[in-house]
Amino acid sequence: MKKNKLYIGIALISSVLAGSCSKDFLDQSPTNAVPEEVVFNSVANAETVINGTWGYLMETFNSFANPGYSAILRTSDAMGSDVAILTSKYGYPASYQFVDASDRTTGRVSGFWNLLYKVIDNTNNIIARIDNVPGDDNKRRYIKGQALVLRSYCYLTLASFYQLNVQTNPNAKTVPLYTEPTTLSTVGKPRVTNTRLYEQIFSDLDNGRKLLAGYVRGNTSRYKIDTSVANGLLARASLNAGRWNDAANYAANARKGYTLMPAADYYGGFNNSQNVEWIWGHGQRPDQSNASYNFHFLDVSSAGSYYYSFRPDPFFMERFDKDDIRSKLFSWDTLPGREGLLRYDKFRFKDDQTGDIVLMRASEMILIEAEAAARNNDLTTAASRLNELRSVRNAKPLDITGKSQQEVISEVLIERRKELWGEGFSLSDILRTGGTVVRKEYLDANNKDITINVPRADGTVKKVIAKGHTVLRFPNGTPFVANSPYYIFAIPDAEYRNNPNLDN
Repeated sequence: MKKNKLYIGIALISSVLAGSCSKDFLDQSPTNAVPEEVVFNSVANAETVINGTWGYLMETFNSFANPGYSAILRTSDAMGSDVAILTSKYGYPASYQFVDASDRTTGRVSGFWNLLYKVIDNTNNIIARIDNVPGDDNKRRYIKGQALVLRSYCYLTLASFYQLNVQTNPNAKTVPLYTEPTTLSTVGKPRVTNTRLYEQIFSDLDNGRKLLAGYVRGNTSRYKIDTSVANGLLARASLNAGRWNDAANYAANARKGYTLMPAADYYGGFNNSQNVEWIWGHGQRPDQSNASYNFHFLDVSSAGSYYYSFRPDPFFMERFDKDDIRSKLFSWDTLPGREGLLRYDKFRFKDDQTGDIVLMRASEMILIEAEAAARNNDLTTAASRLNELRSVRNAKPLDITGKSQQEVISEVLIERRKELWGEGFSLSDILRTGGTVVRKEYLDANNKDITINVPRADGTVKKVIAKGHTVLRFPNGTPFVANSPYYIFAIPDAEYRNNPNLDN
């Protein structure tokens, strides 16, 4: 991999978008050539690098279909079981068809790779230099802690999508591991094993969490990394690695101080990072709204949404109890040309055509606690945690009487799909659990089309065929199976060309 000091300039450019540093500072020299001695001559300037790096991760487009880090989350859901992508719409049809993510020549593949490794290189620069930056000791410590956690977040993303799960194959080669700043003369690194990558992830998260002790972010700064975020990522990594007790403990600590949202907030459009349940989220405003472009795919009801392509599978709707507050978000589309398509109004633009990006919620942590308990065969605790969530969503409680351990685990995994739909967990959960994509046509018990009655503006009713999944097999015509190479994101062709050590 060829990288250089230009990445610091890129981070500073995006920090302007985030409003995290002054114009006077950036005007001292061109933004693509800011000397490192200027960037790291004070804690305040060093903080612009971490803020700018975050802005770069979330706000950088390489196409309208790849609006920052959130595009990885959208791709994960497009490749899962519960989102029926409209293949006639721009954005994610190729992912839904398993065509682009496993093809190392596509722009999506190169965009994801470059995004993650540029952020990794910026965090490496911060980690290597921050100890010698003049300024307040605590601020230095907090910046380093945030950089370590952000680096681990990128590597956890790579671990989640670029290889089978560490429990499935601990010795499988994953991606190159860089922990020091790179220059034009840096020699490309080989891919490391699943085990080695997770060692680094856990080390960074643990060290970062310790350094962040005592840090309090502003209430309007949910994008900032604090100990709750670090604990939440430790819970995710522990769940991936099969460390069930650790996963439960970290998850419980991550959600301290956060409550599950009431029904009114659940119907609010999942667009506000100040939601009482959001542990981590990326805020948007009209003058900083690149990441909001994601809502053009997720929002299937607002008039200003261009693509409205993330439709729920109708069979997914049938998983909800009729009194479940989440079931009220489903409706059949009545607009001309869209009759027969199902809406799930979970995500909606704000009035100013922006939408904050959700990254971590208390409900996810409860589900981690429930799954960890179930996998430890503590079914009573698993049910208690699961029902803590279900009761707030007005769903039927789980009764474990007569249920096996695997049945309880399955209940938790289904609840994850119901609660976290559209938040980026579909493919990563399939890879994590050794599961498989499950899609089928929306037909009745006799394999006949299901018709629905759609009301029209003139008061009449139109009978139409209900529409669900249209892609039911891999591109080579074979059925969906567990641990398929189609699920794994490809390393881009440019990396193979530029890094001769990749497969060493």
